[in-house]
Amino acid sequence: MSVLKRACTWGALGLLVAATAGCKKNDQSAEAGYQQGGQQPYGQPGYGQQPPPGQPGYGQQPYGQPPPAGQPPPAAAPPPAAPPPAAPPAGAAPGSPAQPLDVSAAAAITPVLTGLGRAEAPAGARAVGAPMVGNFQQGQVLESAIQLTPGKCYTVVGAGAPPISEVNLQIMLSVPLPGMVPVVAQDQGTGPQAVLGKKPNCFKWIGLGMPAKVVMTVAGGSGIAAAQVYEK
Repeated sequence: MSVLKRACTWGALGLLVAATAGCKKNDQSAEAGYQQGGQQPYGQPGYGQQPPPGQPGYGQQPYGQPPPAGQPPPAAAPPPAAPPPAAPPAGAAPGSPAQPLDVSAAAAITPVLTGLGRAEAPAGARAVGAPMVGNFQQGQVLESAIQLTPGKCYTVVGAGAPPISEVNLQIMLSVPLPGMVPVVAQDQGTGPQAVLGKKPNCFKWIGLGMPAKVVMTVAGGSGIAAAQVYEK
């Protein structure tokens, strides 16, 4: 082998060894830098691991890094507090219907109702039907149908048991006439007892026969109230 050929061969081998050493050095530097960056080397325990879904720390720890030594995983955020329940409405809506009751429920105020009828209805007046009785919240009403007869005279008495403090009575047309106010009569007093059409001036209907209704309203307090219609 000539001297020139040997030189070329040794030169090629030298270049190959230098290239191999340079690549190995670069690989070791990259691996060292990867480890120094705080991440686990590929294939080592902990690489690419994090808590399972639903466990504390899931999605919060950097990918591939375990929690710092001696520190518990971050606690999950507490669920939002439920809104407080709405407060119940205070009292009944004005004009809403009261709860109708049997006549026996008014036993405590029946003597008062009977006394009012004897004292305030004109002589010879008769009771029309049974008393209407209801359990009222303040502002509630109770209605009872009557038939207004031409030439007849009407008295309505009402009373409420304590703590009722105000009872109002009205007679209203069931079908209002054009140009006429539906309320054709109402009591003028105050307190837990009411009288519409006191004698000697009972309410006299001079129109045609008309369907109407007696409306009792508890405007103060709550409890049981009753009313009775008299006709002459």
